[in-house]
Amino acid sequence: MQRRTVEQVMTTPVIAVVEETPFMEIAEAMARHSIKAVPVVDRDGRVVGIVSDADLLHKEEFKEPGGLERRLFEGRRRRSARAKAAATDAVGLMTAPVVTLTPGMPVAKAARILAEHGCKQAPVIDRTGRLIGIVTRSDLLRLFLRSDEDIRDEIIREVLVRGLWQDPSRIHVRVHEGVVGLSGQLETKSLVPVCVRLAAATEGVVDVVNDLTFVHDDTVAPAYPEV
Repeated sequence: MQRRTVEQVMTTPVIAVVEETPFMEIAEAMARHSIKAVPVVDRDGRVVGIVSDADLLHKEEFKEPGGLERRLFEGRRRRSARAKAAATDAVGLMTAPVVTLTPGMPVAKAARILAEHGCKQAPVIDRTGRLIGIVTRSDLLRLFLRSDEDIRDEIIREVLVRGLWQDPSRIHVRVHEGVVGLSGQLETKSLVPVCVRLAAATEGVVDVVNDLTFVHDDTVAPAYPEV
């Protein structure tokens, strides 16, 4: 089955900054290129952090007189936000260490990593840690914009024919707005959950409605006559 990788959905080249880049230059770069974050790289192009628009907005959050003063019982999140509000360059603004992805990583795994870490984007690095791209949540969501016809064709070709060796004329596959409906007869009962699982794993599928039946029940042990 077709499985897209990070390399196929990432944006490249990437707008990046170095650790010494001033606050205003970072803000101007984000506004000029309509982006939400910029990776921070060292002089060798290796990713050392990332600065998001939320990091820049801490300046406004602590703008009131005395806003940067430390509170008696200050949590880690507020302490970090206050430090970023006082920062004047990328090294003070950035989040580090940064969550990164690799180009050969499956898109599904990349989506899981972003969700687990609460990230809206992540830099893509090569084996040496150098920046080669960036992936955002919107890049991953584009996978669900596949046409219904494209999804249907892949399920028939990759799931039924190549994966399960089934006669596609005996299985009806319908797709509407990413929801797949399966009906018809498979050879054996054990193939039903396998077919549903593989169809659900097809990129762009939102849900699967299973109405499959089977010819033979291979999940029940045959009864032998008593001797």
